[in-house]
Amino acid sequence: MKSYDWIVVGGGITGAAVSYELAKKGFTVLLLEKYPTLKGATRYSYAILPYWSSTTDLTNQLFQEAKERYHCLSEELETSTQFRELDLLLTIALKDDPEKIAATFNHYNTIPHLISVQEACEMEPLLNKEAIAGALTVRNGHVSPEATTLAYSQAFTRLGGQIEIAEVTGLVKTGDNATPRYHERITGVYTTGKTHHAANVVICAGGISRHFLKSVGIHTRIYFTHAEMLEIPPTDLQLHTNVMPAVQERFQCEATTSTAEFEQMWDEPGHEFVPFSLDAGAIQFNNGCIRIGQISRVLTDPHAKIDPVQSEVAMRSEIGKILPALEHLTATWHHCLIAYSADNLPLIGAIPNQEGIHIFSGFSSPFAFVPPLAKRFANYIVGENDEIIKQLSPHRFV
Repeated sequence: MKSYDWIVVGGGITGAAVSYELAKKGFTVLLLEKYPTLKGATRYSYAILPYWSSTTDLTNQLFQEAKERYHCLSEELETSTQFRELDLLLTIALKDDPEKIAATFNHYNTIPHLISVQEACEMEPLLNKEAIAGALTVRNGHVSPEATTLAYSQAFTRLGGQIEIAEVTGLVKTGDNATPRYHERITGVYTTGKTHHAANVVICAGGISRHFLKSVGIHTRIYFTHAEMLEIPPTDLQLHTNVMPAVQERFQCEATTSTAEFEQMWDEPGHEFVPFSLDAGAIQFNNGCIRIGQISRVLTDPHAKIDPVQSEVAMRSEIGKILPALEHLTATWHHCLIAYSADNLPLIGAIPNQEGIHIFSGFSSPFAFVPPLAKRFANYIVGENDEIIKQLSPHRFV
């Protein structure tokens, strides 16, 4: 019976990057992914790299490492990530005072530049000048989420890593009914019809991580929103910038709903803590497709049913105010879960009181933070001291 050094659960950007970095260290690694084609938050991501938005020494260091990493990552992985830099426009609503909105960005490492309506429309001719009071602009990094994840996965298999398409249904534990839970050890995972054994398991399952871990009796302070977006197939219409609202409600929803007072309710299906938020933004990828959205719903049931018709109407209406040319283009509605934590930083490392299991999830900016942190995680596993990985440990919430 084959046993691996590591089993990685989840084949999105987090799982693919962690698998690659662990395999680079010489570990035998099995990556398990439920779907044969990319789905979930990785597939429907904007894949923006907001280097400018750091507010602490820790996030500033990670953003700088990410920027350096992406400049050489395609060469290292031998496949293009479609890395590029482009202008971001943060639109300011008519009801808001541009100077006051600009002041809220003064604590960022790179302060976006306040520009007039006319200047914004010169940068992005598709903007509706009657719908905004101004805008902020700054340079962003950007990659293709599909290309980047595929690049990591292919590089992983070239190193001898194995990928299997299978749904993980449970964890293999040592001990018996008399063994205290904190003396148990995770020694593998169950999939439909199979058991895989490993010295360590790392959960990289994004928004479903909390639900999965709860199903096997493990509590973590990780949460999720139901995110919705529309994808327009490749079009000749050209966006010159990435457009997002300057005031994004999603982050306020996350901060409000990850406090200790809601913790017990998170494990009960059927709760919706706050009304849904809609942040009207749009980004065009190299192949010409455009993703617009997004709606964020804080629903405690990961399998909650959502009416795509009403959501599409709402998203089209809001994006139509800012970018009228996009409102009526053919598009497909998509839905996924997005993970977040109680302090807007990811959870990385061993799960408290349970040997053999780790987590690598909860990223607010996954395509920026995952490459440097996956590398740091693998270095930490082989004994390198890393104060950043220690700071991101799930133990901080115990």
